[in-house]
Amino acid sequence: MAERDVKSSPSLTISLNDLLKAIQPDAGDPRKLPPVHTWNPERSADIDMEIRRDGSWWHEGGQIKREALVRLFSTILRKDQDGQTYLVTPYEKVIVHVADAPFLAIRVDRTGEPGPGQTLVFSTNLGDFTLAGPDAPIRVETDPETEEPSPYVLVRDRLEAKLTRPVFYELAEIAVPNETNGGQTLGVWSQGAFFDIGPAA
Repeated sequence: MAERDVKSSPSLTISLNDLLKAIQPDAGDPRKLPPVHTWNPERSADIDMEIRRDGSWWHEGGQIKREALVRLFSTILRKDQDGQTYLVTPYEKVIVHVADAPFLAIRVDRTGEPGPGQTLVFSTNLGDFTLAGPDAPIRVETDPETEEPSPYVLVRDRLEAKLTRPVFYELAEIAVPNETNGGQTLGVWSQGAFFDIGPAA
């Protein structure tokens, strides 16, 4: 996503409306997503569709390089309660094999005063944005062997974006001690919710 008037910055403090307009100029009339949650087609198919760890889309072993097509597909993604991800239409749903997460969070911006009153806005590789908070939590999984963190933020429904390394580093820069556990972990605030992102030491 190209940088526009507002650059990603831990020290940035502007209004939320101005921020959304800067990172998505048509935020006043956002992309309307199809009501995939209301569609329950009987037909289901597996056509060897996959989203790899780097966010690229593939079909039958070939990469889908048309960005407009990938963005269109992303609007009809749905992750069901069984953990399976699909492309859904009113007539059919197609299995999508997701290696990690369907989206990548490639940018984070902060609006509001640092602390509980701030809001963290994440932009994805496919043009979505999500405001972290109680309805869009940030979570971090840690590999038990390598101790490598894998951070995610909820985009919509059960669909998450994995934070790219630069975005996670930006969170680490603004992280503060978690006072509820004596500062043993660090975390970030967004919309009044606190999210642990890793150990303090």
